[in-house]
Amino acid sequence: MENIWGILFQGISWKMISGIIGITLIWTLTSFFVPLNINVEVPSILLGLFFFFKNKLYQEFHQFSKKDFTVLSVISLTIIFAGSFYPYILDHFGYYIPTLKWLTEYGLIKGISNVDLTLGQMSLWHIFQAGFSNFSDPFLRINTVLLMIYTFYIIERKNWIHLCFLPVLLLFSQSPSPDLPVIVFSLIILNELIAGNRNTIILFAFSVFVFAIKPTMIWLPVLTFLVSLFIFKSNFKQLLLGGAILFLFFTKNIWTFGYPVFPVAIGDLGLSWKPNPEILNTSSQFAVMKTYDMQYTYEEIQKFSTADYIRNWFSLEGIKSKINILFVLSLIIFSVFAWIKKRKLITLICISLLIKSILILAFSAQYRFFIDVFFVIFFVMFHEYFDKKKSIIVFSALSLFFMSILSFPEIIQKYIPSFRVGSFMNGLQKEQILKPSTYEYQQFDTFKVGNLQFNVSHNYPYSFDTPIPAVTPFYIVEDVKAGIFPQLLDKNDIKKGFIWKKMTPEEKREAQKVINNIKNTDK
Repeated sequence: MENIWGILFQGISWKMISGIIGITLIWTLTSFFVPLNINVEVPSILLGLFFFFKNKLYQEFHQFSKKDFTVLSVISLTIIFAGSFYPYILDHFGYYIPTLKWLTEYGLIKGISNVDLTLGQMSLWHIFQAGFSNFSDPFLRINTVLLMIYTFYIIERKNWIHLCFLPVLLLFSQSPSPDLPVIVFSLIILNELIAGNRNTIILFAFSVFVFAIKPTMIWLPVLTFLVSLFIFKSNFKQLLLGGAILFLFFTKNIWTFGYPVFPVAIGDLGLSWKPNPEILNTSSQFAVMKTYDMQYTYEEIQKFSTADYIRNWFSLEGIKSKINILFVLSLIIFSVFAWIKKRKLITLICISLLIKSILILAFSAQYRFFIDVFFVIFFVMFHEYFDKKKSIIVFSALSLFFMSILSFPEIIQKYIPSFRVGSFMNGLQKEQILKPSTYEYQQFDTFKVGNLQFNVSHNYPYSFDTPIPAVTPFYIVEDVKAGIFPQLLDKNDIKKGFIWKKMTPEEKREAQKVINNIKNTDK
C-alpha cells in the first residue's frame, strides 16, 4: 500500500496502519459482490506473509533498543490481558456482532437497514474485523491488535504522552468498537500535524478514512482540509485520494441505508430500499431522548424551553451530567488556550472541534459522541509537558486502576452505579488466561411474515449469536406500530436485498403472533 499512496512517516507502525487502510478499502469494495468469508481472508493473509518475508519487514524490529523492547513487551502484555476479558459494551451484542455476521455470510446487503436500522451503519471498521473473523481472529479482538500497533507508533516516534491514553483505551479492547480506532488514528494524525508533517495527500485521506469509520469524527477531515488550505497552501489535486474514499463511504451508505450518511435522512435519492420515514422519525426521537439519558420522554423534551434544554442536560441524574459539564468546560478552556497561544494550527484545531461539538449538540448530545474531544484537548495542551518518565508513571498508575475495574467491576458498580456500562462487566475469570472470554446464548425462535423467514432471540433483546436473517424484538415492535415489515426483494435470494412493505391483513396477523410470542417470553 505504501507503493500506492506513499509514506506518512518511517517505521513499522505506518506499514501496519497503511495496510489496515488498504485492506479495509479493498474489502469494502469486495463486500459489494461477495461475502467476507474465509475465501477472502486466506488470500489476504498469504499475500501479507509473502510481502513480510519478501521485503524483509522483520528487520524493522531491529530498530528497537533493549529498553524500548522492554517497554513494548510490558505494554503489549497489559493490552493482551485487558483484551481477554468478556465484552461488556452493549453495542457489541446489538450492533457489532450482527453486522459482522451479515458481512461474513453475505457481504454488504442493499437495504439492510430495513431489517434492523442499526445495521445500516456497516462501519468500515467492522468490514475490516469481518475479514479477519473467520479463523485468524474468531474472538473479535482486532482492537487489541490495534492498541499494540499504537504502542509501536509511540515508541518509534518517541512521543510519550500517548502512553497516558493507552490505559483508558484498554476499556475498548474486548470488542471491535469503532470508537477505539478513530481515537487512536486521530491522535496519530494530530501528532503528525504538530510535528510538522506536510504530506497533505495522506493526511487528508487518512482523516477521511477515520470519518468513514465513525462520522462523528467530522472534525478531523475538516481540520486537515483547513490546514491544507491555510497553512500548507495545497492544491485540490492533493485532496483527490481523500475524495475517493469519501465517495466510497457515501456509496456504501446509500447501498445499505438509502442515504449518504447514516443515520441522517438527508440527500434523498428516491431509492426503493430507503427506510420507512416513520421508523426514521422514531430513531430521531430516540436519539433526542438518549441526549437526556432516557430520563425524560420525547413529549416532555418537546415542551422544554431553551433554558430547560441547557439546564436539564447539565443536571441529569448520575455521572452523565458531570461528563457534560466537563465537556463544555474543556471546550471553553481550550478556546481560551487557543486564543492565548495564537498559533494557527491550534486555532484551526479549536475551530474544528467547535464545529463538531455544535453538530453533536444539535443532533444527539450523548457523551459517547464527544469522548474523543477530551483526548484531543489533553494532547494539544500537554504534549510538551509529558516526557518518557512522566508518561510511564501515568501509564502504570492508570493501567493498574483500569485493570482493577475490569477484574473487580464491583468497585465501579458500587461507587458509580449511574455508569450503566459498569454493570455489564463480568470480572476476572481464570479461563481467560488461555482463551479470551466470550458469551454464547443460541436461543431463538423462527417466524415468517410475508416472504421473510427470520429468527428472533428467545427472551433476550439482542441477536448477537442468532442465525441470520435475525430481527431484534425492538424493531419488530416498531415495524408493527408503523404497519410495515421488511421483505425480501427476491424471495429466493437474500443477497438481492430488502425493502419495507405495508402489511396485508394476513401479514398483520402473522406479525402480531410474533409480538405476542415476544411478550410471553419476556414474562
